[in-house]
Amino acid sequence: MNKPSAPAADRAGLAWDDYRFLLAVGRAGSLNGAAKRLAVSHPTVFRRINAIERALGVRLFERARDGYTPTPNGEEAIAAAAEIEARIAATERRLSGLDARPTGKVRLTTVEPLLYGVVPPLLARFRRAHPGIVLQVTADNHTQDLARHEADLALRPGGEPPEGLVGRKVARLASAVYRPRALRLPRGAGPQDLDGYDWLAPAGNLAHIAMAQWLRRMQYDRRTVFSANSLLALRDAAAAGMGLTVLPCYLGDAERGLVRVGAPVEAMGADLWLLNHPDLRRTERVRALADALREGLRELQPRLSGVPQAAGATP
Repeated sequence: MNKPSAPAADRAGLAWDDYRFLLAVGRAGSLNGAAKRLAVSHPTVFRRINAIERALGVRLFERARDGYTPTPNGEEAIAAAAEIEARIAATERRLSGLDARPTGKVRLTTVEPLLYGVVPPLLARFRRAHPGIVLQVTADNHTQDLARHEADLALRPGGEPPEGLVGRKVARLASAVYRPRALRLPRGAGPQDLDGYDWLAPAGNLAHIAMAQWLRRMQYDRRTVFSANSLLALRDAAAAGMGLTVLPCYLGDAERGLVRVGAPVEAMGADLWLLNHPDLRRTERVRALADALREGLRELQPRLSGVPQAAGATP
């Protein structure tokens, strides 16, 4: 009777794909987390890690209910995988940086709210000017790692660029308090006069943003009746009448079910940064998209700053 064929890892040394699985489990600390990073199923990661351990003849992870913890051998393998990944990413960046053709794929990562009426028209105009460039957009509140070449450009609110990246402020984002249209407030009530109302608050990976910090300083968070890690969810819940919330003006002003309460609150404002890796600054397709985004966002600055638009103005 013929024996079943062994996995590739059992027949030869580990391939780079095997190291990717080790690195993902090591970084995530769980099979589920690694599966999400790799865009594969939980059983696939489970089988792959077991096959790698059989091929090497050593245990690389200690299994527990709360996750996978690397053994000393596992830590060594993960460190080797991280080094390989860094070398591959550096090589890809250098090769991409030599490409002066305005063709190919450009990967942009940004936060989800900016994809609602702000960034897509700019990308459509860019595509008309550069039909040879293919765009891949990732909407994620977590920063894609530009150093590991997970993205070419990042458009994100926040502070100074992380070490190793270059960035430029491309806009100032204003934020304000919004009420459901059906909720009436006392005449002249402003953002400082809203104690005692129900509030909808940013939570999860949005708990650190300036809007969430302002709610805590004002102690409005004590009346939180709904929280979410999505500004779009907060917008829709407020428009449905659940309570007051805080939103970027470009998002709140565009929702007919909401009314802004007073002027934008300066303490909730944030700078919008366009980030990339220094190795890609000379890549023509990346440079072209960066220039287009800077120009387009400069045109949109009044709207992003919360300046009321005239009736019939193009959003």
